[in-house]
Amino acid sequence: MNSKLNIQNSKWPRSGPLLGAHMSIAGGVDKALLEGKKVDCDVIQIFTKSSRQWAAQPYSKEEIQSFKQNQKESGIASVVAHDSYLLNLGSPDNVLRKRSIGGFIDEMERCETLSIPYLIAHPGAHVGSGEEEGIKTIARSLDEIHKGCAGFKVKIALEITAGQGSNLGYRFEQIHDMIDATKESDRLRVCFDTEHAFAAGYDIRTKDGYERTFGEFDEIIGLKLLAAFHLNDSKKEFHSRVDRHEHIGKGHIGVEAFRLLMNDQRFWSIPMCLETPKGPDLKEDVENLTLLRSLVAG
Repeated sequence: MNSKLNIQNSKWPRSGPLLGAHMSIAGGVDKALLEGKKVDCDVIQIFTKSSRQWAAQPYSKEEIQSFKQNQKESGIASVVAHDSYLLNLGSPDNVLRKRSIGGFIDEMERCETLSIPYLIAHPGAHVGSGEEEGIKTIARSLDEIHKGCAGFKVKIALEITAGQGSNLGYRFEQIHDMIDATKESDRLRVCFDTEHAFAAGYDIRTKDGYERTFGEFDEIIGLKLLAAFHLNDSKKEFHSRVDRHEHIGKGHIGVEAFRLLMNDQRFWSIPMCLETPKGPDLKEDVENLTLLRSLVAG
């Protein structure tokens, strides 16, 4: 498929779900928007700095201006951010927890500077302290972050996890308990990752399973708190508790779950981003986005 031709034929705004992908910030955060435009993204997800480093240089005025200009010119409706993989807000090691809080506040500040509405975060891992204690620790960390970011517009979106290792957030009840235990809970939202939910035991492959999953989500957390989706198929089987992403339709979830999601108009205003494997030419993103858009009825 010719992605350039696809961009020229795009109609903005497009009727249907807001689709996009995670984009590299190599060369600057402003460049991610140009990459997203190449593959016809409606929305994109980025890291606000290197996900593998604790420290990073502040954005220059030129980079901030270029980011905002590129977003305007690209027609990309929304940008969401993902936190660093180094952070663990649930750590029983107070030194690491405090360092994680500091790193998270820095990322919140970067989102605020770029007018990014949501910072998506894996809630944290209890690392042996137990799930109940880990949830309390995550809530305490969120309270400290909110205190350090008073008045910010950016909100934290807690991500459903696969439950690999001691990672928390693999049950809707755990996400509910984290939100409930956080003082400024109105500043929290949720990100639904299809692969993580599937690996955690939520079977979205059939219409009944799909409706049951989102019925439970609504009852336990509330659909009104959904702020973003990650669209990933799964390399591993159902309820594996393993976090391994696959291209859409090529894993154990299969196409039907994504057909159901693409046609669920309740979610059409919510950013949906791929986190599937890809090479430097982004052709995999084009293929996945093309398939997802082909599933929209009519």
